[in-house]
Amino acid sequence: MIEPLVFLPGLMCDARLFRPQIELLSRTRAVTVAPISGGERIEEIASGLLDQLPHRFALAGLSMGGVVALELIRRAPERISRLCLMATDAQADTPQIAASREDLIIAAQGGRLEDVMRKLVGSDALAPGPKRIPILNDLLTMAEGLGSEVFVRQMRALQRRPDQQAALRKIKVPTLVLCGTHDTLTPVRRHSFMADLIPEAEILVLENAGHLLTLEAPDQVNEALHTWLSAPQRFDYG
Repeated sequence: MIEPLVFLPGLMCDARLFRPQIELLSRTRAVTVAPISGGERIEEIASGLLDQLPHRFALAGLSMGGVVALELIRRAPERISRLCLMATDAQADTPQIAASREDLIIAAQGGRLEDVMRKLVGSDALAPGPKRIPILNDLLTMAEGLGSEVFVRQMRALQRRPDQQAALRKIKVPTLVLCGTHDTLTPVRRHSFMADLIPEAEILVLENAGHLLTLEAPDQVNEALHTWLSAPQRFDYG
């Protein structure tokens, strides 16, 4: 039986973040994009998702979605058949970063959500080229649709998120770590660190992508996901 695939989007993103992947992969399996806006703590978001998701599934998370994915596999490793972490980070906020989010929250509550998103994900976080501005505009459109209340909840969840470095060593499913060379928000070195801690993880660095690699390099991401989904499953949850 082909296991379903669940995507978890990044901060202030929705299913459009994975449009190229959905178009391809949904031809052969059930594909779901689960929202990550259901709480002010990563643990709360993960708990709510586990009540809604299939009994067993492949899981791919990008950015904040990757943070939630790590909490899901920590809580319910027997339900996740394979894991893909994209443009994400297993470490908790430093006190300085957590404090800096307060100004962003205040600005978003004051009606400046677009300005906040431009500050958070600037053009320097994406690969240079003609796609950069259209993809940034897509991000702003997704953020506007979700609104400032979701932004505040997600900021609070990131501020309080647990450090998952110890949990990485316990992952026992086929794991792919994907990142873009031009990602200044979650640099390549952080992904290399995660891949080193996860047993038998594979890492792929995309030279022509940055933080929103699913839209920047869709063909390469699709090929990588197809290979990852074809890898033999493991059944040791020990």
